[in-house]
Amino acid sequence: MENIIPTRETAMDLLKEYNKEESHIRHALSVEAVMVHFAELLGEDKEKWGIIGLIHDLDYEKYPDEHCTKTGEILEERGWPKDYIRAIMSHGWGICSDIEPIERMEKVLYTIDELTGLVAATALMRPSKSILDMGAKSVKKKWKQKSFAAGVDRSLIKKGADMLGMDVGKIIEETIMGMRKVAEEIGLAGQAADE
Repeated sequence: MENIIPTRETAMDLLKEYNKEESHIRHALSVEAVMVHFAELLGEDKEKWGIIGLIHDLDYEKYPDEHCTKTGEILEERGWPKDYIRAIMSHGWGICSDIEPIERMEKVLYTIDELTGLVAATALMRPSKSILDMGAKSVKKKWKQKSFAAGVDRSLIKKGADMLGMDVGKIIEETIMGMRKVAEEIGLAGQAADE
């Protein structure tokens, strides 16, 4: 049953209902900001893309073993639109979901989810602890060090970039630009002055 049109407020309330860890909230805000940034770049629905980014890991803190599946159930019970649910479930494709990203929005989410983690980890290693003075070059350097942020599956990012027909370097650049917009909220404003 599709009976609600999700708003950012609804999504944020739901996120906070299921997630208490600051790291999970920051990741959600990072992915939301990058999704909004890509929607702007591609002329898509910024609010919809943002909401999907914000809520994509809804179940991860409480139900890590049922990741994606549990989110699908929760959103279905609450009457969320099927395309929102499908997009969210597709970001776990090949890991915890058999729903392949088909729509552009789904492909972007699939690609940037892991990447935001690598970008954040790279920023925190900088003397400034900031994303505001960091370029794609720093992330590309860390990309090559497999031991750095070892939990980030680079092959997923590469696979997503291929699906989008975009260069990984360009995606890294745009991901940084998106995350800069929420640097303060995600703890990556550091000591750098806005440049």
